[in-house]
Amino acid sequence: MIILGKAVRAVILAGVASGAVAAAHAQEGAPAGTESAAASDDGSEIVVTARRREETLINVPIAITAFSGEKLEAQGAIDITDLSNVTPNVTLEASRATNSTLTAFIRGVGQQDPVSGFEQGVGIYLDDVYLNRPQAAVLDIYDVERIEILRGPQGTLYGRNTVGGAVKYVTKKLPDEAEINLRAAYGSYNQRDAVVSASMPVDSGRILRLGGAFASLNRDGFGDNLTTGLDNYDKKVIAARGTAEVHGDQIFARLTGDYTHDMSNPRGGHRLIVSQLTGAPVLSDVYDTRGALNTPKQDVEAWGASLFLEARPADSIMFRSITAYRADKSAGPIDFDALPSEDTDVPGLYDNTQFSQEIQLLIDTDRFHGLIGGYYLDASALTQFDARIFTTVPTLAAYTSADVRTNTLAAFGDFTYDFSDQFSLSVGGRYTWDERKAQILRQNYLGGGSTVFGGAGVPLGGPSTNFRGRSVFSKFTPRASISFKPTPDHNLYASYSQGFKGGGFDPRGVGANAPDLNGNGVRENDEVAAFLSFAPVSVDSYEIGYKGALFDRRL
Repeated sequence: MIILGKAVRAVILAGVASGAVAAAHAQEGAPAGTESAAASDDGSEIVVTARRREETLINVPIAITAFSGEKLEAQGAIDITDLSNVTPNVTLEASRATNSTLTAFIRGVGQQDPVSGFEQGVGIYLDDVYLNRPQAAVLDIYDVERIEILRGPQGTLYGRNTVGGAVKYVTKKLPDEAEINLRAAYGSYNQRDAVVSASMPVDSGRILRLGGAFASLNRDGFGDNLTTGLDNYDKKVIAARGTAEVHGDQIFARLTGDYTHDMSNPRGGHRLIVSQLTGAPVLSDVYDTRGALNTPKQDVEAWGASLFLEARPADSIMFRSITAYRADKSAGPIDFDALPSEDTDVPGLYDNTQFSQEIQLLIDTDRFHGLIGGYYLDASALTQFDARIFTTVPTLAAYTSADVRTNTLAAFGDFTYDFSDQFSLSVGGRYTWDERKAQILRQNYLGGGSTVFGGAGVPLGGPSTNFRGRSVFSKFTPRASISFKPTPDHNLYASYSQGFKGGGFDPRGVGANAPDLNGNGVRENDEVAAFLSFAPVSVDSYEIGYKGALFDRRL
């Protein structure tokens, strides 16, 4: 059982069982490399697609943790943040004040700040589609086939380059028979979950299949907001997914649309020290809060559509195309001081869109396995927020609007040659070109905050930051690994990989502090852009690993 917060759920499940996938929990550092390196609980092999082809987990020279949908259901996992409770070196948690924005770290590499301008260090993939922004990235677990967590830099196999790792969320393919699945759960804190999914073949040959799923996930709060009276740490989410699939002899196509709406209350923080301003004591319950900010009303909507095409013109060749569009809008209050007073109260708005296109050519022969791919991403991220510091200067608020556009082109390849049944060598590389455009405005307001958030403030002086900037970053990053399998049930490997994340512009920076480089007394746009820019990040990862099955549970 997974423990979330202080809620130990005694869950009642009722449902019509669907075809089960192999239960797998591959854990880095476990004696066998995976919980079941050769077989799952039902005797079937564990299959993952970490290298964009189906392989048993033990054969992949990458540190992976893999969970099947069956295993996740048995553990009572609600969303992907639950996985960090049972996965070493992985932190997946909801960011400040919200249930939906994700903060992800793998082996200490990630990104804490969710505002536009700062990119993730860990890539989140929904059915092979990279989610460019952390808003609405806390994916609820329903209708899932498996989730894979890959450690270390990724880029020679996946669409977007990441420096920390990747989390792959894979939904179930539609079966060839009509099917209805129902699941209901009731637990402590009035947890009320319901998931229904259905699918059916349309034609007699079962080539065209349609399916859909709907989830309603609800829970009362673990604590209370003692100022507003709202539940704290509650949950109110609805989610839906519709799918159409074509299953041919040499082709597979999937058109998917999904929608999520999070209407939960804002999560208020717990103070660790007595208030210097009012003397308010530390609350005895860590899930209670006193934060008074409740505007804008917290609301998160995310939706997207993707088209996955897979064609096999020959037995050893496969072509893939992944086209996707995604968007999300979030509104939420962040009460940093967690007190009724307006001290660092921050209402925020996020508006993100992205279009991505990925193509892959896979070659798979008896000894040689190769992948050549290309990736394109066009994404925009707008973050607007006030920082209200009324106890420092009455009615003073600092407003920030950061509109950041990202264009990415990349070419990548990864190749493996099996010299024998025991020795394998893999090499790969990626060339990434990132363009970052930013328009950032910072303006102080006096009189109650900016009008964007319903305040009556008036501008105080001129903007402290008002500029447009553009930067381009490019880099080639390599990967190599060698694998030795003394027996089919044991794998020793060593690898090197390099990750790269482009730079950008700090949306929190104050352009008025930029140095006057030419001494003319004016902070020009180029000087402000240089002052606010930050360099790209490179990560070199070296790994020595062992995966093995000490016994065969199929016996």
